[in-house]
Amino acid sequence: MIRLPATELTVRAEDWYSRDLTGEDHMATLFADVDMTEATGTGATFDSCVFCGVRLNSAHLTEIAFTSCVFDACVFFDTTLERCKLVGSQFNDCRFDLLKVEGGNWSFTDLHRAALAGARFDGVRLREADLSGIKASGAVLLGCDLSGADLAEADLSDADLRGSDLSALDPLGANLTGAVVGEAQAILLAERLGLVVRPD
Repeated sequence: MIRLPATELTVRAEDWYSRDLTGEDHMATLFADVDMTEATGTGATFDSCVFCGVRLNSAHLTEIAFTSCVFDACVFFDTTLERCKLVGSQFNDCRFDLLKVEGGNWSFTDLHRAALAGARFDGVRLREADLSGIKASGAVLLGCDLSGADLAEADLSDADLRGSDLSALDPLGANLTGAVVGEAQAILLAERLGLVVRPD
């Protein structure tokens, strides 16, 4: 259930194509049907904002904060987010085809049932994120902090999970068919299944 923050300003159907967002500061603003395709920028802040039907295709954003925001029916096709902060943000019915996330803090985000197949998360903090039911077949989650994350019924088939913290993952409660893990991760998952791992 998406919890919408109260907004005070509205930006509707504006063309922000290729806009440089560097240094911008937005609070409690509703962005509806705004085209942010190929937007760029560093250090902008969006706090308690709502993005509805916003297109972020091929945007490249660095060290931008989207804290406690809501993204509803937004498109992140081929979007790159470097060291961005999305703590407490919620996503509903968004498209993430070819999304690339490099570093940053996504703790406490709500990505319940998100379609993340083909997305790449590298070194991202996702502590206590709601990843239940995500459809992440073939996704890449390298070196991510998933401690405390909810991964119930997650489809991680053929996903690359090497280097990620899987301490919160119940191997019986998620689809791990064909997933790639490292040796230490394999031992952890085996022990969670009740196996006793000993050297040959």
